[in-house]
Amino acid sequence: MNTLLTQVPPLHDVPVHPAARQLLDRVAAAPAEPLRLAVVAPGGYGKSVLLAALDRCYREAGVDAVLVDDADRLGPDQLEELLAGAEGPIVVAHRPAPVAPGWTLLQLGPLGVEDIARLMAAVTGSPADAEAAADLHARSGGVPRLAERALRGRLEEFRPELDELDDAVLRYLIAAEAGAGRNLDLLSALLDRGPDQLPAVVDGARATGLLAPDDTLLPLAAAAVRDFGPPARRLTTVQRLVELQLANGLPVLDLARSLLGTGSSGASAAAAFAAAAGEALSSDARLAARLFEAAAEAGDRSPSATAGWARAAALSGDLDTALRLGDSMLGAEDAETRAAGAAIAATVLAHRGELARSAELYHWASRTADLPATSWAGADAFAAIALVGTGDLPGARQLLETPSPGVAPTLFAGAATRMAGGIADSVSGCATETLSTLLGAAAMLEPALGGTLLPDSPAALAALAALHTGELALAESVLTRALEGRTGGDLLATRHRLLLGWVAMTAGDLATAAEHRDAVAGRPLEARDELFFATLDLGLARRASDLVGLQRSWNRAYQASMRYQTDLFSLLPLGELAIAAARTGAFAKLAPQLERAHGLLSRLGEPPLWTVSLVWHELHAAITLEDAEAAKAHLATLTTHAHCGRHPRALATAAQCWLAVLSGTFAPDPIAAAAAELHDLDLRWDAARLAGQAAIRTSDRKAMVQLLEAARQFQGTAARRDQGTAEPAAGTGLAALSERELEVARLVVEGLTYKQAGSKLFISGKTVEHHMARIRGKLGAADRRELLATLRELLSRPDAP
Repeated sequence: MNTLLTQVPPLHDVPVHPAARQLLDRVAAAPAEPLRLAVVAPGGYGKSVLLAALDRCYREAGVDAVLVDDADRLGPDQLEELLAGAEGPIVVAHRPAPVAPGWTLLQLGPLGVEDIARLMAAVTGSPADAEAAADLHARSGGVPRLAERALRGRLEEFRPELDELDDAVLRYLIAAEAGAGRNLDLLSALLDRGPDQLPAVVDGARATGLLAPDDTLLPLAAAAVRDFGPPARRLTTVQRLVELQLANGLPVLDLARSLLGTGSSGASAAAAFAAAAGEALSSDARLAARLFEAAAEAGDRSPSATAGWARAAALSGDLDTALRLGDSMLGAEDAETRAAGAAIAATVLAHRGELARSAELYHWASRTADLPATSWAGADAFAAIALVGTGDLPGARQLLETPSPGVAPTLFAGAATRMAGGIADSVSGCATETLSTLLGAAAMLEPALGGTLLPDSPAALAALAALHTGELALAESVLTRALEGRTGGDLLATRHRLLLGWVAMTAGDLATAAEHRDAVAGRPLEARDELFFATLDLGLARRASDLVGLQRSWNRAYQASMRYQTDLFSLLPLGELAIAAARTGAFAKLAPQLERAHGLLSRLGEPPLWTVSLVWHELHAAITLEDAEAAKAHLATLTTHAHCGRHPRALATAAQCWLAVLSGTFAPDPIAAAAAELHDLDLRWDAARLAGQAAIRTSDRKAMVQLLEAARQFQGTAARRDQGTAEPAAGTGLAALSERELEVARLVVEGLTYKQAGSKLFISGKTVEHHMARIRGKLGAADRRELLATLRELLSRPDAP
C-alpha cells in the first residue's frame, strides 16, 4: 500500500536533480528492493516532486511502499505509528534534521545550470537559452521551486508560506532582505534572543530554502520576502532595525532605503531618513534627495534637514527644488540657516549665469553673523570668482585680502581660496602661473569635496584657462579626472562633459566632441550648460560644413546666449557664436553681446589670457564678413598680446598669415610654418584650414602642392584622433563635380565675374554661368549666396581636390 502524508502537485513531470534521477533509475530497475531512505533538503528543493515520481514507479511495479512527505511535521510517535508493520520500501522526506540509525540518507542540493536549463525546457516547452539559464540559476541559486515560480511569474505563491512561518524566522528573513542578516548583535536585539539561541532561528530560515549557502537571501527570495511578506510585519521589523542602528550610531542607509515608499512616519522614521540621506549625499545625490524629502514627509522640518535636502537636490541637478528650499531658508530666525540658504541660492544662480547676484549672496552668507565655518566655508572665495567673472577685480581682491573671521583652515577652504586666487591672477599681466594654480587647486580639492555643492569646479575653471592658452592636453586630463571622480555630483558632470567636448572640437577631434555632446543631449540643461551645449553643436556644424545644421544650431545657440549674462567664463561660446553669426548673416544681432564682453575685458585691463581667444574668433568673423578694417584691428590686438607666450604669439602670427592669404600676396613658407605652430598647439583644425585656404588661393603650382600636402598632413592627424568620422560619400560634395566644374568653382569663389572666369578658361561667360547652374543643382544650394558659401567651405577643406 502506498502512503503519501502530503500530496503536492509536481512542478514538472521528471525530477531533474541528479541524485533524484539516480534514485528513480535504481527503483525502476529493482522496485522490490528493501529500502529505508530519508530524503533531506530545505523547502523547495524537490522532495515532494521526487516522492510523487517514486509513487508512480512503485504503483506501476505493483509494489507496496510507504512514502511520507513533510516528516518533520510529525512527532516521533506519529511517525512510528505510520511506519509500523511496513514491509516494503519506506521513503520519508523532511527538512534538514538528524537521521535515525539504520536509515540511508539522500540529500538534495541545488540544481546546476544544465539542470536549470532542463527545468526551463520542461516548463516552457522549448529549448532553454544558455545565457537565460545561467541568469535564472544566479537569481534562484539553483533552488527548483524558486526557479519554477519565477518562470511562471508566480512569486506571489510565497505569500501564504511566508504568512505561516514562525515569527522569529520571518523577522530574520525580513532582516536579511534589509541587509542585516549577518549582524549577530543586531539580530539578537531584534529577535530578543541570546547569541546561543540564534542558531535555531537561522536553521529555521535555512530550512525554508530561501537562503544561499552564506545565509544571505537569494535574489528571487529577497524579492518574494520584500513584495509578498506580511507588509505590517515588514514595516515594524525594519523600523525596529533602524532604531537599533541609530541607537548604536551605526549606518542606516540600506535599512532606510528599504522604507522608501512605505509611508513610514514618525520621529524614528524621520531620523532614519535624515541620517541615511547624510550617508548617501557624497555618493548618490539623487537618493539623498529622496531620503531628505522622505524625512520631511515623516515630520523632520529642521533647518539641517532642509539644508541637506537643498544641497542634495542641487547636486542631483534639481535646481528648481534647491532654489525654492534655499530661498525659504533666507527668512529663518537663526543666522546659520540664513547663511546656508544664501550659499545654496548663490550656487544655483551661478549655474544659471547670474554671477553678479551669486557673488552678492555668497558675500552676504559669509558676513551674515558669527557662524561656524562649515556654514559658509568657501563663500568668500566663490564670491571673488564671481566678481572677477563680472569684471570687478578690486572687489574680488578685497574679499581675498580680508577673509571672514573664524574660517577654519580646512582643506576645502584652502583649495577654494587657491582657486579664487588663480582666477584673480588670470586677469593680471600675462598670468603665467594661473594654470598651474588652478590645476593645483583641482588636485587639492578632489579628496575634500564629497557632497559639497559648488558654483563651478576647479577642474572646469582650470580647463577653461587651458582652452584659452592652448593647453588642450591639460584641459582634457583635469576634466577626465573630474568626470571619473564625480566632482560636484550630477550638477557638474554635465559641465565637465561639455567642456571635454569643447576640448575635442578645438583639437579637431570632431567625432569625440560629438560623443560628448550626444552624452548630454536630451537632458534638461541650466543656462550655462545650455550655452556651452548649443555652441558646441554650432561649432561642430560649422567645422563639418553643414550649412543646414549651422542655421539650425545658430537659432538655439543665439537664444541660449540671450538668456545668459555675458561673463568672463563664457567668452569661448561667444567667439563661436561670432563666427557663426557672420556665416549666417546675423552678425549685427550679436553686436551688443560682443560690446558687453569687451566692456568686461576693458574693466579687467584687457587680460591676454581671456582676450586673445575671443579676438581670434572675431578675426575669423571679420574675414567671413570681408571686413578688412575690423580684421586689421583684431590683428593689432593679437599682436599686442603676442609677448605673453607661445599660444598668443602663434595666434598673432597665424592671424597675420590669414590676412596675407586673403590679400593674395603671400609666401608659402611662412604660411606653412604658422600652420605647423598651430598644429603643435593641438589646434589641428585651424592649422589644416589655414594651409588649405592658402593652397587654393595661390597661383604658384609648387606652393599649392606644398601647402595642400601640409593641410592634408594636419588634417590627417586630426582624422586619426577622429576615427569615428565617416568619409564623404562618393558622388557628394566636390566629388560630384567634374574637373572643369571645379576649375569654374575655384575662380568664381576667388571673386572673378563669369566673364573674367571664362577668359581664364578660354570659354564664354555664358558657359561659366551654365557650369555654375549645374554646380548649384549638384550641391543642392537654394540660391547663389548659399552656393558661394558652400563652395568656399568645401574648397577650404584640406581634402579638397
